[in-house]
Amino acid sequence: MKTSYPLRECLGRIAAEIAEAAQRPRREAELMLMEHLGCDQLWLITHPDAPVECDGRLQSWIRRRKAYEPLEYIFNKVSFYSQTFFVEPGALIPRPETELLIDRVLEQVPADSEMTLCEAGVGSGAVSVILAQRLPGAKIIGVDISKPALRVARKNIDAFGLSERIELRHSDLLEAVREPLDVLVSNPPYVARDAPLEPPLDYEPDLALFGGVKGMDVIERLIGTVEQKCIPLFVCEMGYDQREAVKRRVDGTAFDLEFYKDLAGLDRGFIMRYKG
Repeated sequence: MKTSYPLRECLGRIAAEIAEAAQRPRREAELMLMEHLGCDQLWLITHPDAPVECDGRLQSWIRRRKAYEPLEYIFNKVSFYSQTFFVEPGALIPRPETELLIDRVLEQVPADSEMTLCEAGVGSGAVSVILAQRLPGAKIIGVDISKPALRVARKNIDAFGLSERIELRHSDLLEAVREPLDVLVSNPPYVARDAPLEPPLDYEPDLALFGGVKGMDVIERLIGTVEQKCIPLFVCEMGYDQREAVKRRVDGTAFDLEFYKDLAGLDRGFIMRYKG
C-alpha cells in the first residue's frame, strides 16, 4: 500500500475513511492535514498536488476518529472564545454555546470592578481564563471534584500566565469555598442519566455530563448554595428542556430569575440575582 499521495487524493481518502463518524468529513480531513503538515487552509487549496506522507501518526488519527474519538482529544487542543486551549480526556471539551455563558457574565458586571468570582466545575479552565482576561479586578476560584480536570485547568492557567489570578481547589461544588462570593458561574453536568448520547460523548467524563436521573441534581444543589450564601449573582448553563424545573426551584426565593437562549433559539442558561 502506498504511503504517500498527492494532497487532493489524500484529502479524499481521509474524508471517505472518517465519513461515518464525522458530521463534516471533508472539513475534518482538512483539519487533520493542516495539523499534520503544519499549514493553513490557503496552503492546502494552493498546493493540491503536494505529496503527503501518510505516516503512523496520521494513520493513528484516522483510526481514532473512525472510532468516534473527538478531534479535540486527538489533537489535544480546542478553539474557544477565539483562543486555543489544551484539552485531553478527563476534562469536558468546551462548547461554542458556553461562550454565551461568559457573555452573560460580562454583561452583568463592570469590567473594572473588584470581585471574588467562583467557577463551579472548572473543567479545562477555559471559562475562568477568559473571565480573568476580561475582568482584571476579579479574584477567581475554580473548583472541581475531578482531579484529572484540575490538571488540565492548571496547564491552561499556567500557559496563559494567570496562576496568580486563578486559584484551583479540589472540591465537591463549593464545599471548599469559605469566603464570600460576588459571582458564581457554572456549566454543570445537566444531562439526564438515561439520555441517549452520540458516540463521541462516550469519550468525555461522566462527571461533567450527567446530572442525576433528570439532569437537575447538580443545578439544584448549586441553587441551594446560592440561596444559603446569598451570592449576589449566579450565571449557569442548563439543558434546553430544564426551564420549568429551574423556575419551580427558584420561585419563592429572594432571587430574580432570567433565562437566556443559544444561537439556535433554545433555552441554554439562567441568571439569578439577589433581590436584597
